[in-house]
Amino acid sequence: VPSVKPGYLRPLVPEQAPEKPEPWTAVMADVERVVMSGVTHWQSPRFHAYFPTANSYPAIVADMLSGAIACIGFTWIASPACTELEVVMMDWLGQMIGLPEPFLARSGGEGGGVIQGTASEATLVALLGAKARTMQRVKQQFPDWTDNDILPKLVGYCNKQAHSSVERAGLLGGVKLRTLKPDNKRRLRGDTLREAIEEDLRNGLIPFFVVATLGTTSSCAFDALDEIGDVCNEHNVWLHVDAAYAGSAFICPEYRYFMKGVEKADSFNFNPHKWMLVNFDCSAMWLKQPRWIVDAFNVDPLYLKHDHQGSAPDYRHWQIPLGRRFRSLKLWFVLRLYGVENLQKHIRKHIALAHLFEKLCISDERFEIYEEVTMGLVCFRLKGDNEQNEELLRRINGRGKIHLVPSKIDDVYFLRLAICSRFTEDS
Repeated sequence: VPSVKPGYLRPLVPEQAPEKPEPWTAVMADVERVVMSGVTHWQSPRFHAYFPTANSYPAIVADMLSGAIACIGFTWIASPACTELEVVMMDWLGQMIGLPEPFLARSGGEGGGVIQGTASEATLVALLGAKARTMQRVKQQFPDWTDNDILPKLVGYCNKQAHSSVERAGLLGGVKLRTLKPDNKRRLRGDTLREAIEEDLRNGLIPFFVVATLGTTSSCAFDALDEIGDVCNEHNVWLHVDAAYAGSAFICPEYRYFMKGVEKADSFNFNPHKWMLVNFDCSAMWLKQPRWIVDAFNVDPLYLKHDHQGSAPDYRHWQIPLGRRFRSLKLWFVLRLYGVENLQKHIRKHIALAHLFEKLCISDERFEIYEEVTMGLVCFRLKGDNEQNEELLRRINGRGKIHLVPSKIDDVYFLRLAICSRFTEDS
């Protein structure tokens, strides 16, 4: 972590842009002086904060190629390769993690995948699709109801431990969102969800959307997807699965038990740009019925129409922005130049390193493990009060060598150590 203070950069550069061009050498020299002096090094083997952000030479080269081709792939005709490679890569990736066929374009059904910018975007897109689907259903039941009658009644649900972006999706989508209490393993259970839905139905509300988190940010807990799926299917509620960090581990068959019940979901998302060596941004989202998203987002001016509409996806209808980069190149390069086998090795190595750190904590009687270690995250703390742990974190981060962030559950403050860099080793 750099030792700079806010505002450090302005004095290092001129007040205005130069009138005359400068040489490359001057610009590159300033990258060191101005930029690198203020960079937090996410790829350092000592970076253990947040979750990983992926990085690899195949993805860097593919990103450069994407920049060089410089197409904006909002419709098929805007760059056919940009759309078609994405369709196929999302099928490759879906098969790698064992997603059911109805999510894949190759099944010949309606489903398919799309690359979003972030998991936050994917959650918002799913929520807006769920909202459109429910509005249509309710209007069929009550033809005289208007949007203004229905909207205040809509309610969505998630684990209290779900990422803040779920709450934000509710704000942006203009709907109520309830956070539900997890069990003692931080998992949202089916019974808790059922009680909440039935209570809201009695109060005249309309449950429409549930987010199940596989690998929460605070402690990498896994909601009981199978149970939640049953409740959602009973009540005709859209189920979105957010596996932003942990989803990459599902390329290893031994971790797929965490996604048991995924066939009951309507949409599924994880971030190859976190843990699968694909540079940011590349958030993989699959939809069983993309038509609800397409209908919700469909604005069709003449200048965006083309002769092949309907025979290939126009991805502008599957996302919030209109424009999109050629991001599937990164997936194609990484999957081919590493192969599934080496990506699995990368994930397994990180998980083994997390278990090594867990063992070191357990063997030191001053420390305790706060949550079960399942992926590349270890939640640990000094035995004692929160203040001692806050002081410990201050001392660790104060040295500037190792970077950690804390979390707090039920008023217990703990430290999170995530294995982030592909350069991290055991000694």
